[in-house]
Amino acid sequence: MTTSSGPKRALITGGARGIGFGVAEALLKAGYHVTVTGLTDEEVAAVPQHDHLSSARLDVTDDQAVSNLVSGLKSLDALVNCAGIILRGGAEYEIASFQKVMDVNLTGTMRMCLAVREKLGTSGHGVIINTASMLSYFGGPLTPAYAASKGAIVQLTKSLAVAWAEEGIRVNAIAPGWIETDLTRGAREDAARSQAILARTPMKRWGIPADIGGVVAHLCSDEARFITGAVIPIDGGYSAQ
Repeated sequence: MTTSSGPKRALITGGARGIGFGVAEALLKAGYHVTVTGLTDEEVAAVPQHDHLSSARLDVTDDQAVSNLVSGLKSLDALVNCAGIILRGGAEYEIASFQKVMDVNLTGTMRMCLAVREKLGTSGHGVIINTASMLSYFGGPLTPAYAASKGAIVQLTKSLAVAWAEEGIRVNAIAPGWIETDLTRGAREDAARSQAILARTPMKRWGIPADIGGVVAHLCSDEARFITGAVIPIDGGYSAQ
């Protein structure tokens, strides 16, 4: 995919693995030049080689690191915010842990959006895709910070969509369901838990990162040019019942 000034360029936070890398693969297939980020050197080093794929270490809670990364980009057409954390076992009931999750998932997303606003506006067709969750709609009794952050992502997405529409920036969100990633490995390997998830899912299977990537690629495309402020569940029907 190219414009008169060259190929379109996308930045995917948390794109070194999991859902984020599934998105990267879809955007590469769509013709984008893609930069993915990981939190650690190990994540970055594990990113496969590709002519149009680059990787960088990034902590989305670090203002200076975010500024340095974005300023080093020649241009930008799409930002996909996939960086996020969840703390299990009730840890999010501790205030420090609660604040950490909110800083990564919610404030980190806003930090990235603000950092790329000028570049996306310059492109004339900028796109931001945020990552919500099923827990944007359901309560998370053991993960109150994660659920709160993902609920807030929905409202942040709508707010920025309205605020930045006149700048030519579209802002949407995806709400993934149960996807085969390292994050869900424990649930998938727990036979009873996995069975309960599949029983609740009308399509009777776990999703894969490519299921997410295809939707993101569409939302970033010209075919979705009149879509902004939308939150798209990608969950096999889990949230429909």
